[in-house]
Amino acid sequence: MTLDATLRRIGHPGRVAPDLDTLISLHRAWRQTVPYENLDIQLGRPVDLDPDALYDKLVRRRRGGFCFEQNASLAALLRLAGFQVTTVEAGVMREARGDAMWGNHTALLVDLDDRRWLADAGIGDGFVEPLRLREGPQSQGPFTFRLEPLTSDVWRFHHRPGGTIASYDLRLRPCEPSGVAARSRELSTSPDSPYTTTLIAARPVGGVTSLLRSRTVRELGADGARSRTIDDRDAFAATLSERFLVPLDDLGPDGVDRLWEKACAQDDLWRARAQENA
Repeated sequence: MTLDATLRRIGHPGRVAPDLDTLISLHRAWRQTVPYENLDIQLGRPVDLDPDALYDKLVRRRRGGFCFEQNASLAALLRLAGFQVTTVEAGVMREARGDAMWGNHTALLVDLDDRRWLADAGIGDGFVEPLRLREGPQSQGPFTFRLEPLTSDVWRFHHRPGGTIASYDLRLRPCEPSGVAARSRELSTSPDSPYTTTLIAARPVGGVTSLLRSRTVRELGADGARSRTIDDRDAFAATLSERFLVPLDDLGPDGVDRLWEKACAQDDLWRARAQENA
């Protein structure tokens, strides 16, 4: 990974230095230009967390990725910019589902001027700018997030009301790369994983996060959520390309068709189950 190429990838033209302004602007630019998406997983392609492979996919080929890919690549960028970054283990929904959730996510801690910041590009509708690691609420635009210390070594991130998750917990000590790779393989291949069962893409722009699940697009903003169903393959392709900035050629000659078939099958299954439970 090279700094100049990555800055061009995220459209960051300004100065870069290990200071707070740069940290905020890099995090914001990454979140707004590198989509959160699991399309390779849906296509049955392996997820490779090797730094060269991530650079090739997310920077050179201008793709996005799911949480482990996102945060590994963002950490690499921040280190190239001169920041001290620690990748830590996290557990999405540990509050509700217990310790088995540890390791299903990673987060980044950035130490800067005797203060610590939480960075994270791995929650599709998560915060756009880094959060100060301190107890209490923090607002970004119309949204309010909250951090809570649980022990001397574990903190809890509370998502904004109406977010796609309620919370995740994070440890303050560095995580083992081998453990991250193992959970990434598990979550990207297990037939029970939400990443294999549901097509997902997300991208925040202008105070609104667009979230695609199968063939339903939700626009999540300060005034709530609006939903629409994608009706045909061409509209699906246009949504991936225009709203989520996915280069369609990188999906392969039949990639869009295969993804559209999966999205329709997933949507049909969801609607059938909803009708059964009605």
